[in-house]
Amino acid sequence: MVSANQTASVTEFILLGLSAHPKLEKTFFVLILLMYLVILLGNGVLILVTVSNSHLHMPMYFFLGNLSFLDICYTTYSVPLILDSFLTPRKTISFSACAVQMFLSFAMGATECVLLSMMAFDRYVAICNPLRYPVVMSKAAYMPMAVGSWVAGSTASMVQTSLAMRLPFCGDNIINHFTCEILAVQKLACADISVNVISMGVTNVIFLGVPVLFISFSYVFIIATILRIPSAEGRKKAFSTCSAHLTVVVIFYGTILFMYGKPKSKDPLGADKQDFADKLISLFYGVVTPMLNPIIYSLRNKDVKAAVRDLAFQKCFA
Repeated sequence: MVSANQTASVTEFILLGLSAHPKLEKTFFVLILLMYLVILLGNGVLILVTVSNSHLHMPMYFFLGNLSFLDICYTTYSVPLILDSFLTPRKTISFSACAVQMFLSFAMGATECVLLSMMAFDRYVAICNPLRYPVVMSKAAYMPMAVGSWVAGSTASMVQTSLAMRLPFCGDNIINHFTCEILAVQKLACADISVNVISMGVTNVIFLGVPVLFISFSYVFIIATILRIPSAEGRKKAFSTCSAHLTVVVIFYGTILFMYGKPKSKDPLGADKQDFADKLISLFYGVVTPMLNPIIYSLRNKDVKAAVRDLAFQKCFA
């Protein structure tokens, strides 16, 4: 006879977060709160300068504004919940709220993958075909590219979230994570998830594999073109226009590959340490990367640096 606990449907999930390390929760609360404020300030300033400064009304900075807006959205949905979990003894989340978390998390991640590939294409055209740049990257081209990135990411997330929410959950409801991560939720289902796994694999190829290849090939052509520039000053100037984007790409995809590509420990003690490390890497991906993006662009892009300096000067002497 099947017990009531096994047949009852799950109506909420328990997010473990750092429950096993209560002494660290207050420290991480302060650190993540400070990082979140830097994210809001840094990305907010980037959006402001790309909108208000006429010198930045170009496709590259339009994509950058989209990236900053995405980082604000991504952290605003997740960071307050993580901060709350550090202060709340029982870390529960309703089934519907978990679905919203999964949708937003996947949508923002998939959209960023596409946006970064669009930015790589922009740099490829600007450096490899500069005479055709105004035609190829006209407003009629880059606006649909940005909108398409958001639509593609949201559509993929809707499919994956719908598939996950259709699964029956009738047993374990503990998620060893800070938020409702879609892979962690799928593992709790008391049914066959092969369709979900296949669908997720196809989606990862489209939104991770294809953009990585596209960006890689773009930079192969970009670097080849830069190396053919005769003067050292010309090579330095050309590379400076794409160095910030390349740095962001390396950090973004490097974190993802490290997070999902490293081998799992079979030792129980090692597995506990690995779970803790995985959570820290997840925090890095979800909080540190959005914080670094505006800093990288402000430091490595002279146009953005000049626009931020002008904005600060105007505010000081207004």
